[in-house]
Amino acid sequence: MLNPMRKLMATTVLAATLLAGGAVAAERPKTVIHVINVKFKADAAKADIDKAIAAIDTVAGKYKGIKRVWLNPITVQGGASKFTHCLVMEFESVEALKKYTDSPEQKEWYKLWIPVRELSNTHDVTN
Repeated sequence: MLNPMRKLMATTVLAATLLAGGAVAAERPKTVIHVINVKFKADAAKADIDKAIAAIDTVAGKYKGIKRVWLNPITVQGGASKFTHCLVMEFESVEALKKYTDSPEQKEWYKLWIPVRELSNTHDVTN
């Protein structure tokens, strides 16, 4: 059994945690998460795949509408399509994502991406 002081401290910590969680939910970001699931061609060289993935980081440095990228998947559920990678780009806004489509930066990246990609699909999520 907790003594009264420890019980008060535990209750205070729990209340602060719950309040902080509510504050986070109220401040939802307006960025757009662009998730790319991909299966690379069986005959694509690993070095070429690595270059195509690394080029996402290069594009993010050039295209000002991209805030962050995640390039190291931890778990990939490939499903029937047998996707092998999951990559993520975070855009400043829906408008930034729309402007990225067919931009010079995307076209530059596609020079490395398209030759090694067998199949991909994307999902775009925001609040």
